[in-house]
Amino acid sequence: QVQLVESGGGLMQTGGSLRLSCVASGRTFSSRTMGWFRQTPGKERDFVAAISGSNGNTFYADSVKGRFTISRDNFEKTVYLSMNGLKPEDSAAYYCAATTPSRYYSGTYYLSPHSYDYWGQGTQVTVDS
Repeated sequence: QVQLVESGGGLMQTGGSLRLSCVASGRTFSSRTMGWFRQTPGKERDFVAAISGSNGNTFYADSVKGRFTISRDNFEKTVYLSMNGLKPEDSAAYYCAATTPSRYYSGTYYLSPHSYDYWGQGTQVTVDS
């Protein structure tokens, strides 16, 4: 089993920066693709960014490219989402997610929330215009 605990959310002004953290428990963290998703009330959970476990490749939604950076520290079992140039439309609950190493994945699997078997409780980010 894997437990994920996010932190770092809060209220920011437009143009501000935040760094979200997600600490994982359990084994094989370094083998898992880690993703960040976000969700607003009444809407589906949207992909934000992901980082693979095998080679550290990173992937971003078009809406955050150039502003957000995902990174990981396998020793600390932590994944980060550094967010710069925040916009009001970035306001959402942000969720960390982890894949299962034994599952088979292909293509752009990291985009789909169904590829992830473990989720954190979420941390709220609110950007005030």
